[in-house]
Amino acid sequence: MPAPTRSSGDLLADRRYAWAEAALGEGDAEAAADLAAQVLEIAPGYAPAWLLLGRARMPDPAQRGAAAAAFRAALALDPDDPLGARLHLAELGEADGEAGAEAISPAYVRALFDGYAGRFERHLVEGLGYCGPALIRAALERLRGPDARFATVLDLGCGTGLMAGALDGLAGTLVGVDLSPGMLAEARRTGRYARLHEGDLRGFLAAEPAASAELVVAVDVFIYLREIGPVLREAARVLAPGGLFAFTVQGHPGAHGAVLGPDGRYAHGVETVREDVAEAGLTVAALEPAEIRRQNGVGVPGWLVVLGR
Repeated sequence: MPAPTRSSGDLLADRRYAWAEAALGEGDAEAAADLAAQVLEIAPGYAPAWLLLGRARMPDPAQRGAAAAAFRAALALDPDDPLGARLHLAELGEADGEAGAEAISPAYVRALFDGYAGRFERHLVEGLGYCGPALIRAALERLRGPDARFATVLDLGCGTGLMAGALDGLAGTLVGVDLSPGMLAEARRTGRYARLHEGDLRGFLAAEPAASAELVVAVDVFIYLREIGPVLREAARVLAPGGLFAFTVQGHPGAHGAVLGPDGRYAHGVETVREDVAEAGLTVAALEPAEIRRQNGVGVPGWLVVLGR
């Protein structure tokens, strides 16, 4: 969960909030809930305290309704939801309609990655065994040969630039987009990108000229989107004839739909991916099972997908 970016405005409330976080971190949910309630007596408009109160109440089945109420209070105070209240509501089965569809808000993703941009690469590669960029590089070389070159490449959700490093020798002009300014600052330091944009994927693609890119890549990005079809359709418009769109998705045992897991990420059914691909007017050049990273020492199943236009 992203850390609060602002004070409650009251020193005593801030101290009690810190004690509440520490108590929850040590597994004392009852003490955390009591301290969070004390914070809210002093600063009832402090959204992080409402979220913390909800998190402290979640483990007790008898308090799940109260936990949901606390998350809704946090959401009402900060509708952009940088703290991830909708994710917790979804976990409780309390998110429905549009709230359920948008359980992961752009503001939450931005806050999450801004918070650990500096240690992102080490955590991802060493801690999670992240291999998406290498998988995509290998797939492109299998399909187009080791001497392939793509004049213009769009890196969706570019993060710190790990994919850019994997594309050395393959990419001509490289353009990246990400929601997180912190991540973009790290990507800029690589010197590999001709352009970097802060924003969401669809808005970025909509602004790009039609048939202007030979390759689009999106590595470990669709885990934050329930619906990937709109992005596939925009990518199809931007791809030049003969261009490729390579990406990874987290998978689930079912064939259809998107499932929001306890890890706070969306897993997609392979048949739904195929349906979205067909609706976008793209063809499947490769679609194969892949272990996209490791979580708690266990491989996370997913799919490596390469599409052609």
